[in-house]
Amino acid sequence: MANNPGAKKRIRQNAVRRLRNRYRISTARTYIKRLKSTTEKSEAEALLPKTYSLVDRCVKRNLWHEHRAARIKRGLAKHVNSLGA
Repeated sequence: MANNPGAKKRIRQNAVRRLRNRYRISTARTYIKRLKSTTEKSEAEALLPKTYSLVDRCVKRNLWHEHRAARIKRGLAKHVNSLGA
């Protein structure tokens, strides 16, 4: 276990960051699922920018890799474009 004050502080910081990161990832995943379950094009187009933003924030915080985000965004765009046809 931690023997000095710096190590104890690091443990506290990690716990807080872990909770915040879990919240960010969970929120992004929820928006992704909500967008993929949408069947109306207008509703999907309204959700798309917010979902993109959440995915990009996960990349910025190093929670997801850039390529994973690109793959997710590509799939979402494909889904939205398929709703019109």
